[in-house]
Amino acid sequence: MIIVIGSINLDLIATVDRLPAAGETVPGDSFKTAPGGKGANQALAAARAGEKTRMIGAVGKDSFAKEALALLDAGGVDLTGVHEAHASTGTALILVAADGENIIAVVPGANGAVLPGDLARVDLAAGDIVLLQHEIPLQTVDAALDAARSAGALTLLNTAPFRSEAAALLEKADYVVANETEFDLYGEALALKGRDRPARMKSFAEKTGRTIVVTLGGEGVLAANPTELIKVGALRITPVDTVGAGDTFCGYLAAGLSSGQSLEDALRRAAAAGSLACLKPGAQPSIPLGSEVAAAMNRF
Repeated sequence: MIIVIGSINLDLIATVDRLPAAGETVPGDSFKTAPGGKGANQALAAARAGEKTRMIGAVGKDSFAKEALALLDAGGVDLTGVHEAHASTGTALILVAADGENIIAVVPGANGAVLPGDLARVDLAAGDIVLLQHEIPLQTVDAALDAARSAGALTLLNTAPFRSEAAALLEKADYVVANETEFDLYGEALALKGRDRPARMKSFAEKTGRTIVVTLGGEGVLAANPTELIKVGALRITPVDTVGAGDTFCGYLAAGLSSGQSLEDALRRAAAAGSLACLKPGAQPSIPLGSEVAAAMNRF
């Protein structure tokens, strides 16, 4: 089983011709709401990839909560580990430009109430994969990494959003997924050696014995473990909205590893899924089904 411990948000999305500069106001083209949150996005991606998935998180006692959970519920994700908090449901305020780029402001709300004590609801077992991110308290992420190791479960830590105080957690996860910027920043914090990014990735893998995965946008994915360096390309697409692409990648990667795929095969499928997620607006609405990913991979 894949157990996702993380954030649940309702995304408030406005489309604009271009992203504003600091202090600038730009006119918008449209507005809508959609379920989001890195944890929830990744849980839905894992479920749509075909793996049994459970969500551990929190929502508020407000009108946003039902909508924030709607697609997870419809997608068959086990929501028995989601509790109601006194804070408001987490929200993300998103501006999406015509070229697909975006800027996001996140208000954590109830996500701040996902605490180490909530791990008592999680019946971890050897062979489970625990998927984590940085949109909940880091003390909870730390405790989950320890609990998973004690149970013999594998951990996959997505380092988004970047938080400098989380650097030490990277060495505790079995698989670490970062984008280019995040890895470079964490590399500085961890004093990784090497003349370029692949060399620093190898340095991290050899130092920790872990696997580091760095997403490269349209250029695909690079992964390093103590014995090899793997490069996987992305599908060639014209992006509509890149929101949720990284979360889709993480959920599909966890699903691939859970189903017994090799790391390279899991990366290839996850990269294809992440590419497809850029073809539709919104985070969760854009996550492709496993059948859609398989069809796309057969075409390219």
